Amino acid sequence: MKLEKYLFGEILQSFREYKSLSLEELAGGICTVEELVSFEKERAYPTLDVLYKFAKKLDMELTYFFDIASKTTIHYPNAVIQLIEKYKRERDYVAINNIIQSEKYSPLFNQKSLKQYLMWHQGICYHHLDGDSDRAFDTLSKAIALTNPKRVSLTEREIEILTSIGLIFYDTKNYRSAVTIFLEALSSIENLPHVLNMKGQLRILFGLSQAYTKLDMYEESLSYCYKGLNLCINEELLYLLNEFYYQIGHNYVKIGEVDKGKYYLEECLHLLRLEKKTRLLKIMEIEIDNLLNS
Repeated sequence: MKLEKYLFGEILQSFREYKSLSLEELAGGICTVEELVSFEKERAYPTLDVLYKFAKKLDMELTYFFDIASKTTIHYPNAVIQLIEKYKRERDYVAINNIIQSEKYSPLFNQKSLKQYLMWHQGICYHHLDGDSDRAFDTLSKAIALTNPKRVSLTEREIEILTSIGLIFYDTKNYRSAVTIFLEALSSIENLPHVLNMKGQLRILFGLSQAYTKLDMYEESLSYCYKGLNLCINEELLYLLNEFYYQIGHNYVKIGEVDKGKYYLEECLHLLRLEKKTRLLKIMEIEIDNLLNS
């Protein structure tokens, strides 16, 4: 297997530093310090056996390491994951559940990280399809424990699962518990050396802004709204952008700054018109009208 196809150097160094390991500590019993320096600078490439030992010492799944470092990773489990992600965007939890039932005993999903992915989405389905939030919480907690029993130094995937727990607390109107979980998730993701998908951080920030609004803590909500808005702008992402504009406008209306609120609400509608999201635009127009006339 040619490891030259993978961008190991920077990733290896970042995770070594994230785990607070010196060059000597990571190299110990695996290779020389000089060889490790060469690997991190990509002057040389480790064998698969050496890479496995690094992953084990870093307490990482080897497959997770490859997923981060890979330039081109296309295989059946990835195709299944992409399909589940598509259905998740469409909120088609019946389709997601059908896929999980078809794949959960497949030998292709025997690896811990893939089992975790299916367990994560099974927990989501328990909430959305069965209305069983207790079973959902239990399944999601077990999914995190599968790769991180002590729930420390969470990976990006584990943080996403934690965020799902926060979202279920929000859905079930347990807003204070939602805030607690979202704050844990935010702290964890801000401590990561690399973030592959900024959407995860945006989901956390938006979840916090919504939960604080529900608790009538509008200033706190605005703080996280602006963090999310700035992240969208800096990363050039449309994801949740109109939602942050709406949430900011909503908060300003609630604290009596109606004109300022109207500005942000109009920005939300303007974005929806640009994106040609006609159905959502009509819903938001009604929502804003109710807000301003309440």
